[in-house]
Amino acid sequence: MVQPKLEGKVAIITGAAAGLGEGIAETYVKYGAKICMVDLSADVDATADRIRGMYPGAEIVTAVANVADRAQMDAAVAKTVEAFGPINVACCNAGVCRLAPFEQMSDEMRDFHIDVNIKGVWNTCQAAIPSMLSNGGGAIVIASSVTGDIVADAGEAAYAMTKAALVGLTKCLAVEYADRHIRVNCSQLGYARTPMVEKMAVESNPDDPEAAINDIAVGVPMKRLAKPTEVGELFAFLGSDEASYITGAQMVIDGGSTLPETMSIGTN
Repeated sequence: MVQPKLEGKVAIITGAAAGLGEGIAETYVKYGAKICMVDLSADVDATADRIRGMYPGAEIVTAVANVADRAQMDAAVAKTVEAFGPINVACCNAGVCRLAPFEQMSDEMRDFHIDVNIKGVWNTCQAAIPSMLSNGGGAIVIASSVTGDIVADAGEAAYAMTKAALVGLTKCLAVEYADRHIRVNCSQLGYARTPMVEKMAVESNPDDPEAAINDIAVGVPMKRLAKPTEVGELFAFLGSDEASYITGAQMVIDGGSTLPETMSIGTN
């Protein structure tokens, strides 16, 4: 009998109430992990119940916490350890994106991105790493983006800056903890159909946000956005022992959207 790739592993997943975090949580449970689903929204409890309904016997705890607050993340980690034992995997998924012209972007909006996208990952890693070290190692998967490090759109200055910063953090932590058996990798997602992307679509085209989403798909060679569970599969691989010799890597998952040089030149 083949053992599920995450059987017996304990994982903490941030931003887990909806969107990518929900997809990651669902995939981790499918592969046998015990998980703590963390989110600022109390909706995380309903999401956990939905996943339990899909996978009877799933071992899940939830924590309502703000990733930007280190003490709250320490408490979420402590709750995870109390329920399941030391943490093996930290999925640093929580993130935000708000669009605005750069010259109109307020300090508050800039700092909102920094607090969640950078400090949130920082806090999650600092909270989880001592538990990993106590258990001989583990894996960290950070949700960066193709935005900032590879491509960018107008109005994304704060998001692009913060997501690009996570690539640097990934590489540094990968080097720093390699000899202590903690692997650190990051995903670089294009677009998935999530509440965050739907909000961005409203900001981009208030009169017809669905047209904005359809236009994204037109620019993707696969002609669609990712499903959250497809991103979950990448997170599951990077968190599993199957990825035992992979650290410091940037894994693009974008349906090929960053590949075309143009959308008008070439043969079919």
